[in-house]
Amino acid sequence: MPSEFDIIRQYFMLENSRDDVSVGIGDDAAVLSVPAGYQLVQSMDTLVAGVHFPLETSAGDIAYKSLAVNLSDMAAMGATPAWFTLAITLPDDDSEWLQSFSKSLAALAQKYNLQLVGGDTTHGPLCISICINGFIPTGTALLRKNANVKDKVYVSGTIGDAALALVAWQGQYLLRNDTTYYLNKKLNRPEPQVELGLLLRDYASACIDISDGLAADLGHILQESKLGATIYFEKIPLSNEFKLNVIDDNLAIPLVLSGGDDYQLCFTVRAEKQSVFEKIVNEKNIKVECIGEIESVKGLRCLLDNVEIDIHEAGYQHFSSD
Repeated sequence: MPSEFDIIRQYFMLENSRDDVSVGIGDDAAVLSVPAGYQLVQSMDTLVAGVHFPLETSAGDIAYKSLAVNLSDMAAMGATPAWFTLAITLPDDDSEWLQSFSKSLAALAQKYNLQLVGGDTTHGPLCISICINGFIPTGTALLRKNANVKDKVYVSGTIGDAALALVAWQGQYLLRNDTTYYLNKKLNRPEPQVELGLLLRDYASACIDISDGLAADLGHILQESKLGATIYFEKIPLSNEFKLNVIDDNLAIPLVLSGGDDYQLCFTVRAEKQSVFEKIVNEKNIKVECIGEIESVKGLRCLLDNVEIDIHEAGYQHFSSD
């Protein structure tokens, strides 16, 4: 049976790609350089088998999502990703599984010029923790607390696809066969909005990534900014695949507002910057949609056909008794 060091050498000694890494994997700690005039941005996410992904999820999808959700945090802060560490707990040393995991992890890291610089390997129930680091020009981080009254509320991409795929996997919904691949990909391989996050440094006042549900995550912006908002359900962008499967608003509403796992961005833009911002994203072919406006009256209100929806679900919570 290989040791943890054998596993690291065989599967996780990924190609060194960055000049700012003086010492990477192989010593007790990495030695890294932060460029002058920049701040270090750091985030960490843990994915647990059976909690964050179905037990039968492929190794390649697990690796991709583990890194993608961390890249999404970088995007939400407006940061350029640079390095990451990986702590992985494995139930066994399945070489085929490890090879698939390593290959997928390396491909996504290469796409975003990320370098793996350290971590840990242990034996136990499958669990992956990634700590990611990135750079941002000093004082330009996108924060949740900076929304303003009359700012426009935007989301990127489409909302609800991953949640629909998850309820289908749980056996609660039967998908059309011609939509299954698309929706499962949205759940297992979300596309982090790194390019948009970098662009938002010049336009957004506040930003968050949508991991626990649109209502819950927009609610974090409102709580930190001590403000409220009204959004319009019919303006929330939905994919054709979602609309082909879900025609009942009673199902669509909880999936879209509280489903989670979208890893799109929800952000606010000052009204005076709106037209220039929309021109730029259209030129870059980045999909965003204005869904509402920040208001002084606290709380989140969502209207459908000018009737307020009861937002009764708060999004995913790990220690909920429900």
